[in-house]
Amino acid sequence: MNEEKIRIQDDLYEAVNGEWLKTAVIPDDRPTAGGFAELDADVEKLMMADLAALAEGKKTSDIPEIKYAVSLYKKVLDAERRNREGTAPAMPLLERIRGMKSVDDLNALAAELLMDEVDLPVRLSVEADMQDAEKNAFIVVGPEIILPDTTYYAEDNESGKQLLSLYSDMAEKVLAFAPLSEEERKQYLADTLAYDALIAKKVKSQVEWSEYYKCHNPMPADEVAELLAPFDIKGLLNSLYGGKAPDTLIVYEPRAVGEMNTYFNEENFPLYVHWAYVRALLRATPCLSEELASLGRSYSRALRGVAADPSLEKQAYQAVSEMYSEPLGVYYGRTYFGEEAKKDVVDLVKKIIETYKLRMRKNGFLAEATKEQAIKKLSTIEIKMGYPDEIKPLWSRLTFDEDDSLFAAMNKLMRVRFKDVFDRLLKPVDRTEWLMPGHMVNACYNPSANDITFPAAILQKPFYSLSQKPEENLGGIGAVIGHEISHAFDNNGANFDEHGNLKNWWTEEDFSAFKALTQQMIEQFDGIEYHGGKVNGELVVSENIADNGGMGVTLEIMHTLDEPDYKAYFMNWARVWCRKAKEEYIQLLLVSDVHSPTKLRANMNPRNFSEWYEAFGVTENDGMYIAPDKRISIW
Repeated sequence: MNEEKIRIQDDLYEAVNGEWLKTAVIPDDRPTAGGFAELDADVEKLMMADLAALAEGKKTSDIPEIKYAVSLYKKVLDAERRNREGTAPAMPLLERIRGMKSVDDLNALAAELLMDEVDLPVRLSVEADMQDAEKNAFIVVGPEIILPDTTYYAEDNESGKQLLSLYSDMAEKVLAFAPLSEEERKQYLADTLAYDALIAKKVKSQVEWSEYYKCHNPMPADEVAELLAPFDIKGLLNSLYGGKAPDTLIVYEPRAVGEMNTYFNEENFPLYVHWAYVRALLRATPCLSEELASLGRSYSRALRGVAADPSLEKQAYQAVSEMYSEPLGVYYGRTYFGEEAKKDVVDLVKKIIETYKLRMRKNGFLAEATKEQAIKKLSTIEIKMGYPDEIKPLWSRLTFDEDDSLFAAMNKLMRVRFKDVFDRLLKPVDRTEWLMPGHMVNACYNPSANDITFPAAILQKPFYSLSQKPEENLGGIGAVIGHEISHAFDNNGANFDEHGNLKNWWTEEDFSAFKALTQQMIEQFDGIEYHGGKVNGELVVSENIADNGGMGVTLEIMHTLDEPDYKAYFMNWARVWCRKAKEEYIQLLLVSDVHSPTKLRANMNPRNFSEWYEAFGVTENDGMYIAPDKRISIW
């Protein structure tokens, strides 16, 4: 019996991608296939071949930092040495953690442990100050939990219990390699889980994190010090900055900081030490023996439904890609990204920004003063296209000795990078910095800099090609560009001005109207059943606002084309979001990802625009129909 053909009017995503989805195979070492993942896999294959050629001397590069990347690549590939060394390279660090007998010991070592990537009672960083985006601020955040979200810790959450069991199994097997007695191993594991359970009661959920503008909670350093006692944050700041320690700290998680004495105090200090030891050991596993590296990935594999580890060559590439991201991205951009394509996409970005201004002027719920502020913000958006023109000095400082173990080399590199992060407190914000490297298949908007970044690697089919129809490019990279611009006006970005400062530039009436539309967007997606779970409309609202804005502005441009092919536009829109994923990964994303499932991104957004109905003759009898009074177009 022939299967009934899925009509595009009933299910755009399945009609466009259905045949591919039936036969597509997800690689054993990845959680997804298709769309972004397919481009990423292609870039990975290309760059792995180049790294291998560079390592063998068959290829050269005029980028000085690449030689260090190649040296690291070789160290990861030296499995024989790693297997021979076992846990030995990590033992001095682990013994330092284990040797702490009191909070005073921790306070004395805190600055060094911070640079060694050991978990302190709170996480610390330096980032652009949301209130004054020209300067950097010292950030205090609660500790990291084991499970993907606080909701997993609910008493009736069976998934959470299963995941904790998998984590425990992994930690137990890795601890077997540590120089501890059997009784000590059991105690370390039990204390790690107990400490994690205490933390989970205080840290933010993923929904709370999704409203990132609410992270800005400046507090006097003395007040934070009182809340964090007996952990000596002032002592740590003096170690890092001497007489230049900041008087004000930005507390991203007021609850976790304000109630830290419920999970960190003199009495439960042994729990903290054992937790920090186990986490440091697990973090070290990728740099130790192959067996330990594989064991250390087992929890992550289970979370994402991944069946196998990446090959040793892929592990080497991934390590280099992370540690030398900017030099590698510049290498990719210079080697594989054409200037013609760059100019074409930059022109498209400028056209989309100008069209966005036009739509702002025609906006029906904003007062003129608010429209002018929005247009000013659009006029000052900076475009970062392809890859940086220059490599920052940091990357030339990422060096190590040839005879270093992989663990020692990575430790040196991380210390340099962490020092760079904390040294930024004494410098103005560098707005020329790129948040994404050229070889990454992604794009982003930075609210603190009011800039958009489009790495070279995403500028490929189906997103973009000089050989694609203009309508296809508009439905692909055009909608993505519009999406990133729209983040300047989503429920988070709307709280920042054109300079990237947290500032209310709205009239009270306008912001109330915007919040009402935001609530409609939450409700449009909230509770949709997907793979046995449900979409949390509040978690995904910022990305849905951005998708909505990206489609709205590119459809506006479609009207300016001669005899525009709307079918090609919508079909490429659906093609871009094509993805096949492991079931475990789908469940993980439903709880933790601020993006809606890709099928819903493809199918829900077109329904809000009249062009969709006209292009395919969609009526109330079709699956891809929603009533006019339920359609939302914010920007």
